[in-house]
Amino acid sequence: MSEAIVSVFSDHVCQLGEGPSYDPATDALFWFDIVNGQLLEKQLFGGATKVHELGQMASAIAIIDDKRQLIATETGLFVRDVATGKMTLHTPIEADNPVTRSNDSRVHPCGALWTGTMGKGEEKGAGSIYWFFKGELRRLFSDITVSNSICFSADGALAYYTDTSTGLLMRVACDPTTGLPAGEPKIFVDHRSAKGYIDGSVLDRDGILWNAVWGGSVIEAYGPDGKLVRTVAMPVTQPSCPAFVGKNADRLAVTSAWSGKNEKQRLLDLQGGMTFLLDIPVNGRFEPRVLIA
Repeated sequence: MSEAIVSVFSDHVCQLGEGPSYDPATDALFWFDIVNGQLLEKQLFGGATKVHELGQMASAIAIIDDKRQLIATETGLFVRDVATGKMTLHTPIEADNPVTRSNDSRVHPCGALWTGTMGKGEEKGAGSIYWFFKGELRRLFSDITVSNSICFSADGALAYYTDTSTGLLMRVACDPTTGLPAGEPKIFVDHRSAKGYIDGSVLDRDGILWNAVWGGSVIEAYGPDGKLVRTVAMPVTQPSCPAFVGKNADRLAVTSAWSGKNEKQRLLDLQGGMTFLLDIPVNGRFEPRVLIA
């Protein structure tokens, strides 16, 4: 297991920390405590963690422009005004289904958003993965229990995703101009016999996929051939999602969670729910801006 310097970025404890995304224009990391309906914000260097109360479960953020963000919530996609925090519904997603909420999401290089849903109680097959582009919404994959690991190659020709409950990380060819699947998904990593569960992922410029292993206390890196190339130990049992951060996108921030643990288990995982910085060399890249119209 490779050594890496892991430090606490924010000691704000999230019950279910998820969806980290770095904004290079403001040098800030945004992330969520999904079940408590909070958007967190913190400058990469210095300053306190800001807590924005959203009033509903939310899980992912994308940049529209310097003044607006797109937030994936339990009822759909909302445009958030950065200056005021005002949230305006843009596109409902499963808004009439109280069983489901948003989960993992990421922007394709062309500006399309893949956004996943799941049951609030991880109800089997209750979720889906959707494609959203310039106001159009399509369901790509249904019968998903826990949508996760959505990420894309730098050229937009490949997409990755998982239903965490299956233990299989999938890869599918994409149309680089639209972000739509251009073939049938194939197994990229079979994690069923390994410790922990495939959670959030990012893909760097070299085609290395960095995955947070929920319940495994590690970040795992996979080469373009699906072979494990690096394992980084984490000080928490439930790391949830990585994001590239810094002016060169050359470090990783990782969220975590204490969700599902009893009091005794939490005492054995005192930093569970905090957010971390990993000082390891990564050839990362910034998230594309999402095109909503």
